[in-house]
Amino acid sequence: MIAYLAGTVRSPRADSAVIVTAGVGRQVFLPPALAAELSEGREVELHTELVVREDSLTLFGFDSADARAVFQTLLTVSGVGPKLALAVLGVLGADGLRQAVGTEDQAALTTVPGIGKKGAARMLLELAGKLPAGAADLPLTAGAPVMRQAADEVVDALVGLGWKQAEAIDAVARARERAPEAPVPALLRDALKILGGRL
Repeated sequence: MIAYLAGTVRSPRADSAVIVTAGVGRQVFLPPALAAELSEGREVELHTELVVREDSLTLFGFDSADARAVFQTLLTVSGVGPKLALAVLGVLGADGLRQAVGTEDQAALTTVPGIGKKGAARMLLELAGKLPAGAADLPLTAGAPVMRQAADEVVDALVGLGWKQAEAIDAVARARERAPEAPVPALLRDALKILGGRL
């Protein structure tokens, strides 16, 4: 089991990065907001979860033990695989998911691409009382986000989460109007809120 990874970022993308440790590069899939903060050559520490399937070994990375624990819990829900669990964290975050489950907010869950009303109802039922309470540890990757071509990065991240490119472009444009100088993570958060009808 690979539970923690510290190394140098190589080939960062909208949904993943290669983390080089001791000369070995491991591809790690990440929530979009975290992926957007990583840049080539940056030193990073991640809490990781290795998902084993019959035909693959896939590594997922998170900036806190709390986010990893929520991801692990999401994988216990019937019909929720790693990609959908990552999308839930990308759209709602660990605290947002806790709030949605605690208030039985089905509408919040349906803002995640791939989750309809039936899926949201099932998730609320299966996650009730199971989500970790939250951790006090600080994110391992805390620090100033790296400025890149923010709009393109965020559009790619949103498309990776399941939105159509036209929807993503429109949401990013509206978010950019609200905060012209916003870095990638802030722009992504605002775009997600716009797509979820919360802005």
